[in-house]
Amino acid sequence: MATIEECRAALDKLSDSMGSAEGDVRAAASMERSVSCHVTDLDVTFAGRLTGGRIDVRDTFPGPPREKAQIRLAMTGDDLVALVDGELYFARAWASGRVRLEAGLRDLFQLRKLL
Repeated sequence: MATIEECRAALDKLSDSMGSAEGDVRAAASMERSVSCHVTDLDVTFAGRLTGGRIDVRDTFPGPPREKAQIRLAMTGDDLVALVDGELYFARAWASGRVRLEAGLRDLFQLRKLL
């Protein structure tokens, strides 16, 4: 089972990848949105903002998200690490219910370029 530190490192790695992206992916990453990622098996939430093409994690707290972010993810820590490492494909994980993504329709259209 992934630790909180490993999950935070995975989010940092994802942020770094997004920051160096180009083309459509860079345009999608440049959205300004509140984000949360609930790691279900650890029952911890990382909350922050997608800003400037990066994910800025501003808070980590126990339990589910305290506020409704504009982009909300939920998955196990192992799945988060596997997604970021390229060992798990987002579409397959989402279709099987391993990953939950909630966002407005416009945001979902932009996010599909990232995922």
